[in-house]
Amino acid sequence: MKKLIAAFLGSMVLAAAPVALSAEATRELKMAYDADPVTLDIHEQLSGGILQLSHMTFDPLVRWTSDLSFEPRLAESWERVDENTMRFKLREGVKFHSGNELTTADVKFTFNRLKRSQDFKAIFQPFSGINIIDDYTFELVTSEPYPLLLNTATYIFPLDSEFYSGQTEDGKDKDAISKHGSSFASENLSGTGPYVVTERKQGVRVEFERFDDYWDTESPGNVGRIVLTPIKENNTRVSALLSGGVDFIAPVPPNDLERIKRDKNANLVTMSGTRIILFHMNGERVEAFKDPRVRQAIAYSINQEGIAAKIMKGFATPAAQMSPAGYQGHNESLSPRFDVEKAQSLMKEAGYEDGFTISMMAPNNRYVNDDKIAQAVAAMLARINITVDLKTLPKAQYWTEYDNRAADMMMIGWHADTEDSANFFEFLTFCPDADSGAGQYNAGNYCNPEVDALVEKASVETDLDKRAAMLQEAEKRLYDDAAFVPLHWQDLAWASKKKVNIEPVLNVMNFPYLGDLVVE
Repeated sequence: MKKLIAAFLGSMVLAAAPVALSAEATRELKMAYDADPVTLDIHEQLSGGILQLSHMTFDPLVRWTSDLSFEPRLAESWERVDENTMRFKLREGVKFHSGNELTTADVKFTFNRLKRSQDFKAIFQPFSGINIIDDYTFELVTSEPYPLLLNTATYIFPLDSEFYSGQTEDGKDKDAISKHGSSFASENLSGTGPYVVTERKQGVRVEFERFDDYWDTESPGNVGRIVLTPIKENNTRVSALLSGGVDFIAPVPPNDLERIKRDKNANLVTMSGTRIILFHMNGERVEAFKDPRVRQAIAYSINQEGIAAKIMKGFATPAAQMSPAGYQGHNESLSPRFDVEKAQSLMKEAGYEDGFTISMMAPNNRYVNDDKIAQAVAAMLARINITVDLKTLPKAQYWTEYDNRAADMMMIGWHADTEDSANFFEFLTFCPDADSGAGQYNAGNYCNPEVDALVEKASVETDLDKRAAMLQEAEKRLYDDAAFVPLHWQDLAWASKKKVNIEPVLNVMNFPYLGDLVVE
């Protein structure tokens, strides 16, 4: 296999150079997402786009199945040693794109890096350490009994420790994690996954080639080359599919579902989603947001059902909480509370009858109709005399502003990384703590220690009924306190040409397993 090559156009990418493809992997896939990955460092940002990249270029220890059970990937087996310890056995003979062989040293390197990642360390807070038994056996250890250990293991994509160790020519550590910056890992990649990155120009194109030494020889995938083109505009993306310019697109906007259904050469796949779309209200920037009556007034002023019906064309489920139906924390007693008169009354009671002016930010190519949703919310707030200065930005620019808490109200969408309610709280409503990573995406800087303590207690409760009751109570308290403004759970839709069999590789997490994709 050829050595790693550097690529071009101001964005260097190290990847295994293309080699002769096997007879089975000869198909090409042209795909269009609404945005491309903002970095090649899979620990720099916890987002759907980065996790999609992770499943293309790396492999996790274990992987979710379509029915939300677990299947072995780089860990071929696991067993419980005691209530705090799980032992894993790695597959032998797995190679990284660099040619290095996977061992437990790589798992330990990855675990330690995740523990210091600004975005991921909150997920790994329950873990007290990792024990290396031999080159292919290791143990994950938690400080207390932890019911979500395997859930979390789906986010351990072992990195090539030799590749990411040492220093660059200009003296920078190769294992550095640089948030929105330029680092070795943000521009270079060596994973164990089915594809290597061979060319990348941010915002224009990413090219992938099938990894000739990919360990999963039983994968049905026959795609040898993938070209990913980001197309922000919904109509343009759909037209590219229907005209034959691309083979696979995501997401499909609600306005175009029927258009794709009518096309005899297109294939549409939809699923009920679990990603919550919400707004945070920053009480550290706006004094009025510290008053729960003002936050409640904002909650009462928002017509979630109207947004879902008119803007999302019914392709969303109105929400009054973060936990979707089916999650342990879902509280059936909570419902959207649209009532403009009640909202106006609360504003008057709080002394803000004449209103005030705020800034608002939202992305314009991250979530389905995100900019239109933000415009609708701004118009709804005007009815309670809150004047909104709205700014929408492309995803790549938005996340920097979000991390800087650059506006008074900010939009975010969140899919629970562990397929569990506690993950919503830990990232979106916990009191922000830079050391632990808690509240990493809490752009409202909301803080309720009692709710946090309740969720933390639930996180070590192995009796599922008791745990569910605690998480449902947490949702109720946040609802009563109007800690955030829930909008809806976003449904999922993908489309492809008829010859592209996308349905078997899709899932509710929206991480297509493209290594298994079959093209006729």
